Amino acid sequence: MSRESASRGRTRTQFVCQACGSSQPKWMGRCPDCGEWNSLVETVVEDRVTEAARAVVLSSNAPQALSEISSDGQERIAVPLEELSRVLGGGIVLGSVVLLGGDPGIGKSTLLLQLAALMSRRGAASSDEQPVLYVSGEESARQLKLRAERLSIQAPNLYILAETNVERIIDQILAMRPLLVVVDSIQSVHMEALASSAGSISQVRESANALLRVAKSEGIPTFLVGHVTKTGSIAGPRVLEHVVDTVLYMEGERFHSYRLLRGVKNRYGSTDEVGVFEMREQGLVEVTNPSHVFLEERLEHATGSAVAATLEGTRPLLVEVQALVSKGNPEFPRRTCNGIEQSRLHLLVAVLSKRVGLKLGDQDIFVNIVGGLHVREPAVDLAVATAIASSYYNRPVREDLVIFGEVGLAGELRSVSQSERRLREAAKLGFKQGLFPRLRGAQTPAVGDIDMLSARSLAEAISLALEG
Repeated sequence: MSRESASRGRTRTQFVCQACGSSQPKWMGRCPDCGEWNSLVETVVEDRVTEAARAVVLSSNAPQALSEISSDGQERIAVPLEELSRVLGGGIVLGSVVLLGGDPGIGKSTLLLQLAALMSRRGAASSDEQPVLYVSGEESARQLKLRAERLSIQAPNLYILAETNVERIIDQILAMRPLLVVVDSIQSVHMEALASSAGSISQVRESANALLRVAKSEGIPTFLVGHVTKTGSIAGPRVLEHVVDTVLYMEGERFHSYRLLRGVKNRYGSTDEVGVFEMREQGLVEVTNPSHVFLEERLEHATGSAVAATLEGTRPLLVEVQALVSKGNPEFPRRTCNGIEQSRLHLLVAVLSKRVGLKLGDQDIFVNIVGGLHVREPAVDLAVATAIASSYYNRPVREDLVIFGEVGLAGELRSVSQSERRLREAAKLGFKQGLFPRLRGAQTPAVGDIDMLSARSLAEAISLALEG
C-alpha cells in the first residue's frame, strides 16, 4: 500500500440501525438491539479521524484535582422568551448544545428564528457587537427572508448561512465568533470526509460531534434542529441525545394553535418544566397564563366535563377533561383518548366498572384533554373518572369545582404532591371548591376562599362531584 493510500485510511461496510444507531456486520430484517424492522442501512465506515474533528479540540484536556475545580454555576445568557428560558433552566449556558425536536410543521424553525432575532439585538447592544448565525441546510436564504418578513422580524445583526457542509460551517463560526449558532437541521448537513449521505447515522454523529467541539472550545451556545420519526423520537440520532447537553421536544396537535415545549434532558437544569406557546400569524407567542387559555371556551353545566389541576414541572395548570359515553357495539366497544395514555384510560374504565358499578362493558368511551395538552401525571385520574361518570349518568359536575387525585386499583384515592399550589392556581381563576383525596391524619389544606371536599374512595368522590 502506498503512503498516500495509507494516509486516506481504510474503509469498511457496516449495517447501521437508523433507529438506535447500533452496528451489525450483515443486513438483517430486524434490528437485534431495538427490534425495529427494516431499519438497517448499509454505511461506509472510515477508520481515520476526519480533519475537521482533529482540528477542533477541547480547550483543556489536562486532569484536574477535584478540590481545585471551581463549583461556581455555569454562566448563562438571559433569554428574552420567558417560556423558553423556563425550560432551559434559567437561560442559555455558554458552550452548551441544545437539540430541539418535533413533528414537521410544529414550529421548530419559527421558534429558533424568533430566538435568533431577539438574541441578535442583544448581541448588537454589546460592546463587541456579536452577531448571531443561523445556518439553514433545508431552506435557501431567500426563503428565510420571506419567513422573517411574514413574522415582522427586523434583525440587522442576524446572519443567514445556507450551507450543508460542516467544514465550511465551522470555518464561518470560527471567523465570526457569534453569540449564538442555530443549525437547521442536523440531518441536512454532512462532512465531506465521510462517504455516506446526509442524514445517516455516521454523518449525523460526526457532524454533531464536530459542532459540539466548536461550541465547547469557543464557548458558543449552539441549537440543533432534529427531525422526529413516526413514533415521536428524534429521527436516526438517538445517539445525539447522549451527545448534546439539552434535549427539547415541541409538542402539539397539528390543528390546535397551542404548542408545548418540554425538556427531556438537561445537564444544567430540571427536565420537569414546560413552556406554552400559541401559534399565530406573527409567529409563536408566549402564553403566560395557560390555565385561563385552556378553560376559556368551556361550557357551563355541560355533562362529561371536569376541570383537573395538574402540574407540569413546577407550573400548575388547570385543564378541561371531556368525556363522552354512548351506546356502542357490545362485542367491540371503543376506547379512544386524546391527551392521556390509552393504558390509563383502560385502567380507569375497569375501576369504574368493578368498584363503582358503572356498566361500561357495552359503551363507547371517548376522552379528550382540551387544548392539545398531553398529561402524563396520574393526578388527572380522578378528573377523568369523574368526567366519564358525569357523561354516563348525564349529570354535570358541580360548578366551580377543581379536581385532582390518583385512582388506585381498589377504587381508593391516593394523594398527589403540592396540593396547595394547585389550589392557589384554581383560586386565581375563580374556582370555589376543590375535590381531592382524603388521608388519615393529614391536615386539609386551606387556600383562600376555596371550600375543600375530600373523599377516600372513587365512588365517594363521584357522589360529591356530580350535581343533583
